[in-house]
Parts: sequence; structure tokens; C-alpha cells
Amino acid sequence: MIKDVGSLIITIRNQKVIVDRDLAEIYGVETRRLNEQVKRNPDRFPEDFMFQLNKEEFENLRSHFGTSSHWGGRRYPPYAFTEQGVAMLSSVLRSKRAIQVNIEIMRAFVRLRRILASHADLARKLDLLEKKYDTQFKVVFDAIRELMKPPETKKPPIGFLVEEAKVPYITKTKRKS
Repeated sequence: MIKDVGSLIITIRNQKVIVDRDLAEIYGVETRRLNEQVKRNPDRFPEDFMFQLNKEEFENLRSHFGTSSHWGGRRYPPYAFTEQGVAMLSSVLRSKRAIQVNIEIMRAFVRLRRILASHADLARKLDLLEKKYDTQFKVVFDAIRELMKPPETKKPPIGFLVEEAKVPYITKTKRKS
């Protein structure tokens, strides 16, 4: 009945959101009807609950997900609803299906939050292990680098070497008469 809501959650402006078209589809209403209800209740949807995509975000969304239809596509950029905005939709869309869908969407957001938290916890543990073993591995890698260095050899001088016997040189000094 309800498609996998977790796959509909995307990140825009560093926020996890669901686009109005996807919400309308799972609520079983037309997108314009959903947006009409939202516009009739502007006090319930502040900017941190819902925002309209700018042209750049809309083009990016269109190129990644193919949001244009074969009848000419949307004329206006879609609205993106945060978790709080989706929760607020239940007070605007009053039907049994809307309540059911809302519960599923809230569960999907909670699952996503748990997954992200476990990834953050795993990344933190990896950082701790890396710091712990960095000093030990640094010693090993330094030793390996030392062994990899070629031995220093003295280069022979360029040219001919002539070995002469040492002859004492005598310098003549002028005598004073």
C-alpha cells in the first residue's frame, strides 16, 4: 500500500526532506491539492518545516530524478517538507490514509536518524583506533623507510688522479749582504 518512504527522503540544503510530489503520491492526492492545503494554512508551515526549492536546486533535482513529465513538467519549483513539515501535514490533510501515511513517514525519518547516528558512532570509533595505533604504525613505517633508503656511497672524484711523491719544496730567501 505505502511504498518505501525511506527511499523518498533526500538531502537538500543539508536537511532531510521529502518533495511535495512524492508526498502527494503516497497520500493519494494530487500535488496541487496538497500544495493548496499548505497555502491555506501558512502559519502551520514556517521555513524550517517547508521551503520551496530555488531554480538551481530544482534543475539539480530534475536532472537526478527525472521530475519532468511528458505533458510539459512543472511550472514552479517544488516544495520540500522536513520531518516537522510532514508531521504538520497530518493536521491539514484529514483522512485515515493521511494518518497512516504520516505514521510510516515518521518511522522512516526515525530509522534514518538511527542509521546516521550509528554511522557517526562508527566513524568516531575508527578515529579513536586510528589515533591509538598511529604511534605504533609510525614507528614501523619509519623503520621501513629507513630500510628502503639506499646506502650512501662516496662518489669518486671526476678526472685523473696522479700520485706524485712528496718533494719538499725549498724556498730561496735573499741574503743580506
